[in-house]
Amino acid sequence: MVSLLLLCSAAAAQPVQGAGPPPNCPARCGNVSVPYPFGIGEGCFWPGFNLTCDRTRLLLVGTIQLQVVEISLVNSTVRVLDSAGQVNLTFDGAADGNGTWGGAGPGPYVVSERHNQFVVTGCNVQATLVGDGGGNSVISGCSSFCSINNKWTGVVTSSPGYGDGATAACSGIGCCETPIPIGRPSYGVQFKYLDSSHEHDDKLPIAVRIAERGWFDAASAALLNDSSGYAPSRRPAVPVVLEFAVDSNPVVLPGVATSGCPEDAARSACRSSLSSCHNVTGNYRSGYVCQCHDGYQGNPYLAGGCKDVDECALPGICSGQCTNTAGGYLCSCPRGTSGDPRIKNG
Repeated sequence: MVSLLLLCSAAAAQPVQGAGPPPNCPARCGNVSVPYPFGIGEGCFWPGFNLTCDRTRLLLVGTIQLQVVEISLVNSTVRVLDSAGQVNLTFDGAADGNGTWGGAGPGPYVVSERHNQFVVTGCNVQATLVGDGGGNSVISGCSSFCSINNKWTGVVTSSPGYGDGATAACSGIGCCETPIPIGRPSYGVQFKYLDSSHEHDDKLPIAVRIAERGWFDAASAALLNDSSGYAPSRRPAVPVVLEFAVDSNPVVLPGVATSGCPEDAARSACRSSLSSCHNVTGNYRSGYVCQCHDGYQGNPYLAGGCKDVDECALPGICSGQCTNTAGGYLCSCPRGTSGDPRIKNG
């Protein structure tokens, strides 16, 4: 099996900025397309966007292995599989634990705030996502409970859904999910047991994850098995969506960019004449991305990479007489008729 993984260390050789990749650069790794500014091998990528194609599935990148499964230039995202499956918590003899999600490492990537969640499973536990300042820089967190009834020895590890056929929300009974409001390349995790007796620790697998929105809802039945222990099936690879930006740098003050679209267009990664540069300013970093103009699609990071979209070839665009134009189209009624040509029988 071929794996495409993020290589977080800086490469010694870089292409001349604006020149694009040489023609002999690999365009794919297995079934994954590798569009510039990403690249495999010396001289094939924009600085910071180097990838490695490795046929040994055991290669680790940084502290965890991130296998790239999709690159979207349109959305400026990279979808990866985190083979670690969950944050590795250490306790060192203490009641509370700590861990690190260090997936993206240094470079152009941060965890997408829009596409991911912080997910915690277990009985009567709390996990907190923190930044560089530890407990002084809390980002998010949630608690997962197993309800205890003093009339019997069992515990309630799930809650019923609402409405006909509804599935239970992961909102605090057996598991909890919460947004990640600050996208970063890495996080600290602080873990706490809320039941000092630890009587029900083995009722549900204890796990802390950063995961793509919706993934846990589909996998919860298997991941919330009531039996004890940590079988390999409990640690499936977890999808995570990263966002990338060119010239990505941490912000010093919230909302104040430290980098963005270059004033000198010759220094910009946006090489297509039919593309534009868009500043990216988040809660953690700033930078910029490139997008094709409306009505065009392709690769804005390559000269000539943005191509006109033939809207007339798209279904449902025009039921009359369609004429494709540069960056758009014209839809009109046939000669001698009138009405709305955009709808059928209009």
